[in-house]
Amino acid sequence: MNRALTLHDVIVVAAALVGAAAAGLLARMALRWLGERARRTRWSGDDVIVATLRTLAPWAAMSVGVSSAAAALPLTRTLGHTVNQVVIAALILATTVTAARVVAGLVQTLALSRSGVAGTATIFVNITRIAVLMMGVLILLQTLGISIAPLLTALGVGGLAVALALQDTLANLFAGVHILASKTVQPGHYIRLSSGEEGYVVDINWRNTTIRQLSDNLVIIPNAKLAGTITTNYHQPGQEMSVMVQVRVAYRSDLEHVEQVTAEVGAKVMADVLGGVVDFEPSVRFHTFGESGIDFSVFLGALEFSDQYLIKHEFMKRLHRRYQAEGIEIPLPMRTVVLHQPQPGQVPLPAQRTGEPDLTPGPGVATSPGSTA
Repeated sequence: MNRALTLHDVIVVAAALVGAAAAGLLARMALRWLGERARRTRWSGDDVIVATLRTLAPWAAMSVGVSSAAAALPLTRTLGHTVNQVVIAALILATTVTAARVVAGLVQTLALSRSGVAGTATIFVNITRIAVLMMGVLILLQTLGISIAPLLTALGVGGLAVALALQDTLANLFAGVHILASKTVQPGHYIRLSSGEEGYVVDINWRNTTIRQLSDNLVIIPNAKLAGTITTNYHQPGQEMSVMVQVRVAYRSDLEHVEQVTAEVGAKVMADVLGGVVDFEPSVRFHTFGESGIDFSVFLGALEFSDQYLIKHEFMKRLHRRYQAEGIEIPLPMRTVVLHQPQPGQVPLPAQRTGEPDLTPGPGVATSPGSTA
């Protein structure tokens, strides 16, 4: 120190630290009040910003307090510069972490708002978080007087070696970015791969895509494989989809009456069942004269892929009950077999095989000498 420490110096340092702590506490209280107001808005981005600033406010206040206290103390030039550098470094690190949290939170909020479901796209969140942190570290090094040009050169040379060593990882990374950027598959979509896996897309991260099946099991698919396979997306171009139910009635049925009754039941299901499209007009299409009856298809509407199961369930129950009330028969599977007796002079049909072979020769078949008839 340049001189001896006095009581006035201690009072000034204590006042600076107490004032900084009080300022940080008041800032947190103010931001807490602001956070309650932000939760009432429809946009969730302001919640992320306010929550992150509540973490930064105490750090910023204490940094200002420590800097003021250091300026009041009779420190040497070198020690004062060191204290200031440490305070600035701490403030830069706190600001960098806060900025990374804010940007990552906003990116995640944007992804959720676009997907419209409870899904996440952590690949973009992680990329933005890492980018902000790297920028903050470079700014910190430059502030501390460390040249970043050799570091950037080393990173450029080392990046080539890393890219060669992590070909599969980078392939999955860029495949995930391509999938999200092209919007072919988004979190919350229901997809089916050509290999048979299907389910809701839960997350697309830097390496793989997570799919939740209807049985609540998770399927992990590498991004490169997902980008290179044939995929059916049941949420594109829209979530609404047609539901087809196969029905069969007896040949003696009045098809006009069958069509009218079936359409009425379908319309009632669309209006009553959760997940049905209210303004969807069910259609009935006869298509096959089957072995047991006349087959036709009924087309209904579902708001989303998983809604089709409840719609089919309710439609079949109500249709069965209505058919019984209307006297419309749903035939059992049956087959009519007609046997023709052979006429005189015709060769009869081959006998049915039994446990013992039939060695009786047919009419007009001569037996050779020594053979047993």
